[in-house]
Amino acid sequence: MAPQTSPMVSAALATMQPKQEQQPAVPALSSALKTGILGKMVAASAAEVAPRKIELYSSEYYWTCALGGVASCGLTHMGVTPLDVVKCNIQTDPAKYKGISTGFRVLVSEQGAAGLFKGWVPTLLGYSAQGACKFGLYEYFKKTYADMAGEEMAKKYQSAIFLAGSASAEFFADIALCPFEAVKVKVQTVPGFAKGLSDGLPKFVAQEGWGGLFKGIKPLWGRQIPYTMMKFGAFENTVQAIYKYAMPKPKSECTKGEQLGVSFAAGYIAGVFCAIVSHPADNLVSKLNAQKGATVGDIVKEMGWYALFTRGLGLRIIMIGTLTGLQWGIYDAFKVAMGLPTTGSVEEKKK
Repeated sequence: MAPQTSPMVSAALATMQPKQEQQPAVPALSSALKTGILGKMVAASAAEVAPRKIELYSSEYYWTCALGGVASCGLTHMGVTPLDVVKCNIQTDPAKYKGISTGFRVLVSEQGAAGLFKGWVPTLLGYSAQGACKFGLYEYFKKTYADMAGEEMAKKYQSAIFLAGSASAEFFADIALCPFEAVKVKVQTVPGFAKGLSDGLPKFVAQEGWGGLFKGIKPLWGRQIPYTMMKFGAFENTVQAIYKYAMPKPKSECTKGEQLGVSFAAGYIAGVFCAIVSHPADNLVSKLNAQKGATVGDIVKEMGWYALFTRGLGLRIIMIGTLTGLQWGIYDAFKVAMGLPTTGSVEEKKK
């Protein structure tokens, strides 16, 4: 009779038996891991969710540039509202506001610190609309005119392309800006007229009609079109000069931070020239919007040619230089954030 094995011994012997190799719970997954199919599937999925690159000169590209213009112009103009308030009052009432420091002192003493920020809403909205048209349409017209001229002629006369593209863009940008500018100047320079856009716009229309919002369009074109032509033309050429003569390496080898530094520097230099060429028209716009029924001839006769070119110029150079430098810095930073190159084409240095 064969000896019986106790249950405990049987259990111990069972644990010592070699186990059969376990099959994977998901054979297809194991196969995919071995063949690399899963890796390819993951890579394909990642490609689908990766940010889509914006195609240069597509409609999406121009809309992106327009959004960059909104951030660039709207925020910067709103930020320098105190300087703008003082400048406009110097232009419209020089007997009372005799200079920069005096202007600030008089405004704060009479209206408090809040008086320095009068008109910030029409400033923000107006220059946001203008910035969208200015930058978005500039990119469009620059490309369009270059294509019309052909590669060789566009390269030979690139400055003319810059000037024509910027002038065309600013023509439409000023139409968007003009109503807001009219209300802004009135709020900033006529004591007690209104607190801002919400009460200033209906009051302005009640006094001068809807057409009154555009009575300053011609002087505005006279101020802004030369300003913008200088802003873009000087900027593009200054960028090229900086990379050619000041930077020790080609643009393609510069970091994004270095490229944005070039954008700010070129923008500030361009801004100084912008302020000078557009200042007479800026004086006209301020006076026309502040004085009901006044004409360009009336303003020139009242101010004289010297004052027309110089009154408030120092403050405007500081304001516009800083403003333009910041605008180009913000605009190109926005483009970089969206995966686009900074503005300004340059020839790479030969090694």
